Amino acid sequence: QVQLVESGGGLVQSGGSLSLSCAASGTIYSSYRMAWFRQAPGKEREFVASVTWRNNKKFYADSVKGRFTISRDAAWNTVALQMNNLKPEDTAVYYCAAEASPDSSPGATSNTYDYWGQGTQVTVSS
Repeated sequence: QVQLVESGGGLVQSGGSLSLSCAASGTIYSSYRMAWFRQAPGKEREFVASVTWRNNKKFYADSVKGRFTISRDAAWNTVALQMNNLKPEDTAVYYCAAEASPDSSPGATSNTYDYWGQGTQVTVSS
């Protein structure tokens, strides 16, 4: 069993930066994939970024490419999301997720993930 706890959300002005962190308790096996998703009010949950635990392979949604960076720290069982040049459309609840048996895809489909955090709010003002 894996538990995920996000932190680091908050309010920031357009163009600013925030760093989110996801702390995982339990065993994260080398086969796992970790990801960040987000959900804005009235919208479906959408993929932001993913990283494989074993070989650190990363994928990003086109909407955040070049602005967001996902990273993982195997020693501390954490996954971070550095968000730069934030825009009002980045406003959402951000969720950390873990997938136990990922395939070779980017991991953009939320229903393949086995564990989820409770989410952290990110609000970007214009």
